[in-house]
Amino acid sequence: MKDTTKELLKTTLKRGAISFSISAIIGLLINLIVDICVNAAGNDGFVSMSPEARALFPTPVIAAYVNVLLYGAIGATFAMMTFLFEIDRLGFVIQSILYFLLTSIVLVGITILLWQLHKHPQALVPTIAGYAVTYFIMFTVEYKELKKNIREINEELEAEA
Repeated sequence: MKDTTKELLKTTLKRGAISFSISAIIGLLINLIVDICVNAAGNDGFVSMSPEARALFPTPVIAAYVNVLLYGAIGATFAMMTFLFEIDRLGFVIQSILYFLLTSIVLVGITILLWQLHKHPQALVPTIAGYAVTYFIMFTVEYKELKKNIREINEELEAEA
């Protein structure tokens, strides 16, 4: 492996590990807050996971752990797939398309498992909308970074000329 490939792999894995941890913790905290609020409002025994998803596991505790791990997997996927934007020969449009396709496959697959979207289609639109907003933010940040890099290169070339 070339040094640059090793560095890219190391950076990608580091991003994934950090994002996994952050996403898992945030997912856990959001579920906890929702559960506390809904139960405090009088819906005793409410758990912020579909009964169908809980039924996939031998115990509710295991289901809750898997739920948190899957939140982490979503975050790790989003972070790790950013390596595509470091492969210059692909071009920004192809990078963006690949990023969208790969992350959406993971996101939709996990959310179908977690929230049973095939059984609760009313949740599909907010899920896709949330992903679209997240993707738009990521795309905008990357596009601005790309424009900045191009501007800097052009300024260096003009200074040399």
